[in-house]
Amino acid sequence: MKLLIAIVQDADVNFLMDALTEHSYRVTKLSTTGGFLKKGNTTLLIGVEEDQLKEVLNIIESNCKRRNTTTTIINPSSESSLLTNTVPIDITVGGATIFVVDVDQYIRL
Repeated sequence: MKLLIAIVQDADVNFLMDALTEHSYRVTKLSTTGGFLKKGNTTLLIGVEEDQLKEVLNIIESNCKRRNTTTTIINPSSESSLLTNTVPIDITVGGATIFVVDVDQYIRL
């Protein structure tokens, strides 16, 4: 058995959870915050049998799309006030970060 820890953007989580539950996978949802952009994301805990792993990964991939967005960062070389020393940058967000962990025992009470 495997435990998938999937970190996804809040914009993708409802579509992903619908798709997973539609295929009868149980999901535990944890609200989390990313460190780099300090934006909301969601961590999902998904327990699956090893032969189901590929299907679940395909469901995650089809529901968590990467997209480009613009954000601002503080320009470290600027000597002006804080209001004028921010610089817009284009970044890619979305997709998913997935950890696959072996599970020695699964107990459901």
